[in-house]
Amino acid sequence: MKRALHRTGLALAGIVALLVLGTVVPRPLVPAALSGEPPSRRIVVLSNPIHTDIAIPIDEELIERFSFLQRAGIRMDHPGARYLVFGWGARAFYVETPTWSDLKASAVAKALTLDSSVMHVDLAGEIDLSKPYAKSFEISDRSMARLQEFIAASFRTGADGPVRLPGAAYGEFDAFFEAHGLFNALAGCNTWTSKALREAGLRTGWWNPMPQTLAVSLGLYN
Repeated sequence: MKRALHRTGLALAGIVALLVLGTVVPRPLVPAALSGEPPSRRIVVLSNPIHTDIAIPIDEELIERFSFLQRAGIRMDHPGARYLVFGWGARAFYVETPTWSDLKASAVAKALTLDSSVMHVDLAGEIDLSKPYAKSFEISDRSMARLQEFIAASFRTGADGPVRLPGAAYGEFDAFFEAHGLFNALAGCNTWTSKALREAGLRTGWWNPMPQTLAVSLGLYN
């Protein structure tokens, strides 16, 4: 019994050490050389206790780059729409859990082991940037272009473009799409967000599987 408890304690200590190192060791280790381009664009990282999304203000450039979403029913020209919100995650957990009351053991099991992935796209109105769940960052035009390319490349495409999951949505203004990559507990939604933010020229921790560790590393290095 004592040996089992000792092993459990060592395992927990190892996990904590990995989380700390993944937060405080920056990625990239050395800041990228500045391009001389001033930061002129805003993005917002939205967080809840287990998941992060990236919100990008809607403008003509965004509408043109993601025109396939318009064709799939995401009306970026809606008069109340101010942001397009992107997230990547486990198919079973993400699609089947619009609220915590919908949580299923089978979806959790898949998310903790291995599951196919989906992209979630949602329209948002004005975002209160004073709230703790919303953190904004200023990036350059070039960084914005790289970010949008990374996000677009995350969609799995078919003969007619990105594949929307029929009947899968939380409401009137969102949709789910097939995505590239497999989801697991080590490489999940928050590591996808971290990678996207690095494409946008921001520095994150080396490994950020949780919103809380991502928030700390973003605060440390940006």
